[in-house]
Amino acid sequence: MIKEFDYKQEQLQKLLAEKKLDALILNRVSSFAWATCGASSYVGVSASDGVATLVITPSHRYLLTNNIEAQRLEKEEQLGDQGWEFLVSPWYEVSHTLAGLTDGLKVGADEPLPTSLDLSTDIARLRVNLTQSEGERFRKLGGECAQAMDQVMRSIRPGQTERQIAARLALETETRGVQPVCLLVATDERIFSYRHPLPKDKTMEQYAMVVLCGRKWGLVCSITRLVHFGPLSEEIRHKAGSVAQIDAVMIANTRPGRTLGEIFASAQDAYSQAGYPNEWQMHHQGGSAGYEAREFVAVPGMEERVAKGQVYAWNPSIRGTKSEDTILVSDTGNEILTVIPNWPVVTVQSEGQTFLRPAILEL
Repeated sequence: MIKEFDYKQEQLQKLLAEKKLDALILNRVSSFAWATCGASSYVGVSASDGVATLVITPSHRYLLTNNIEAQRLEKEEQLGDQGWEFLVSPWYEVSHTLAGLTDGLKVGADEPLPTSLDLSTDIARLRVNLTQSEGERFRKLGGECAQAMDQVMRSIRPGQTERQIAARLALETETRGVQPVCLLVATDERIFSYRHPLPKDKTMEQYAMVVLCGRKWGLVCSITRLVHFGPLSEEIRHKAGSVAQIDAVMIANTRPGRTLGEIFASAQDAYSQAGYPNEWQMHHQGGSAGYEAREFVAVPGMEERVAKGQVYAWNPSIRGTKSEDTILVSDTGNEILTVIPNWPVVTVQSEGQTFLRPAILEL
């Protein structure tokens, strides 16, 4: 952690120098976790901005918060050991600390703020280029998300409601210390109607899709699985095979030096070859992951480049089916971090490689 922390501070100092700034403000939960090697600055899990702000100058590292959070951040999150200078305000007073600290300075921030240079894209590029130790943490997180998903999918039965399925997944993830920052469930016809299905009171009859974005150590891992009771229709089976092929094409093309725009173009071509040329327009296809579920969502022509050590979560979908795992890019290939042992697979070929993509679990 010490080497990782020092490396990140060096990257922040380089950014200060490159942009000719006097200070950097990191206010987002994702940026805070990245800069502190996994500390949590949120209270509500849905918050984008935390209850603490980091201010980095060429000579100081400040942590601004209120008296409610200071002890937890110092002791439990161990930020006192990292050398942050705590500036603590009473919770019941409006704090002017940040304004006073940066008054007259040329400042950049990880989000649009008044009088600050918006460095949200630059900071996202820092977050997405993971260290080896972050890759190891991602590997553990992927395994935990896969275990939680496996437990839930094999426990689903007709007659359960979507909310009951979601509650089981929340239990399985939280038990493992993983927060379900995004939890989607659709059953039967809702899988065909909505790409982002919030769980409802609907009772499952035959078919369920469950989506998880799980967060631990600030990192966010994504996985989707589907289960069907009784024989699959030819329509669903064909679509599932097609989306598995598209997913394999995207994974195969996610190699160091390739642009996200090039990967996106390969996916568009794969959709066309599968007979669904316009389906990509119905939902985003995923992108690079890190301290956000997607640090960069791929779009046509995007010039962001893949690098070794980065993590990606592609999620191609065809109405009624979807394929999604989280992968780690290495020198020799791409490692699927969310593999579920003994899960049924579809074997597909792309770029001279064989890929085992998750099939629909048939019970």
